[in-house]
Amino acid sequence: MMIYMSLIFILMFIVGNLIFVLKHKHLLIVLLSLEFIVLSIFFFMVVYLNYIEYDMYMLMIFLVFSVCEGALGLSILVSMIRTHGNDYFQSYNIL
Repeated sequence: MMIYMSLIFILMFIVGNLIFVLKHKHLLIVLLSLEFIVLSIFFFMVVYLNYIEYDMYMLMIFLVFSVCEGALGLSILVSMIRTHGNDYFQSYNIL
């Protein structure tokens, strides 16, 4: 059971990385793929820490950092949309 769940989380991680690499033209899609990667790592840590019967304090620290990463990404997205009007990376070549 543990092996199948680990394979699912590794597959989620790989899919998130593929989306990150292949859809790099939109900032919003990149941020969503990063959140998907963080979610897969979180699920893997939950299963692994339950398997070794360890405390879940590390998960709280991980969640704090992932929320900070998401808030910073959204603030960058909002500032880029306000200054340039869209989230395409191709329109930033004139900088």
